[in-house]
Amino acid sequence: MILAIDVGNTNIVLGCIDKGEILNIVRIQTNHRETAAECAVKLKQLLEFYDIDCHGFEGAIISSVVPQMTGALREAIELISGVRALVVGPGMKTGLNIRLDDPSTLAGDLVAGSVAAMSYYGTPAIVIDMGTATTMVVVDKNRSYLGGAIIPGVNLAYGALAMGTSLLPDIAIRPPRKVIASNTVDSMRSGAVFGTAAMLDGMIDKMEAELGEKCTVVATGGLARSIVACCRHEIIFDDDLLLKGLWVLYEKNK
Repeated sequence: MILAIDVGNTNIVLGCIDKGEILNIVRIQTNHRETAAECAVKLKQLLEFYDIDCHGFEGAIISSVVPQMTGALREAIELISGVRALVVGPGMKTGLNIRLDDPSTLAGDLVAGSVAAMSYYGTPAIVIDMGTATTMVVVDKNRSYLGGAIIPGVNLAYGALAMGTSLLPDIAIRPPRKVIASNTVDSMRSGAVFGTAAMLDGMIDKMEAELGEKCTVVATGGLARSIVACCRHEIIFDDDLLLKGLWVLYEKNK
């Protein structure tokens, strides 16, 4: 069994994976200032809560978009389990031909999501991850990672809208009953859900036109389930996409 950890700007997702099967998933809030010792205490408590032996891991792997936490988590894992975690980054075997201006700038979560989409759903693929930012990236039929687009995340955008205006409230993001909403809160929800869905559809059209072929579209992330259901394109929702990608990467690099 391995411990797979995806560190996002808002949340950290931990998964225990045995022979490709995800057994336990825990989500905790990202604390950018935690030390290795603090991370170790929290990890140990979480694993013990789920009756998981800290010394039962054969390995671990981390993808992170929070550099200041990567080293602390890696040290914490070694403190509680004795294993040295792999970190998704330059030099790792991915199976992708990364065709960016500077491949070293590619974030670990984008690598994990792309590898999972390629391995489980095939190529060409468009991979959508709706977290603090919404990312859309393309892997072509030759398994080349071509790049994509970064868009402000829905919660981030609407949180900023509420903070920057006097009359618009902070809202919970969920689909309203209709697009043409008749009150302020539902009008904001219409924009957040139906507007974002329309944006995703438009971006998929443009990406497929630029690529010159249809793609399998896979989405993951906190708000993805409710928003992609409102898209006109067929989009596969996979809540465990990044953990699946981390498993594939671990197997390639262990």
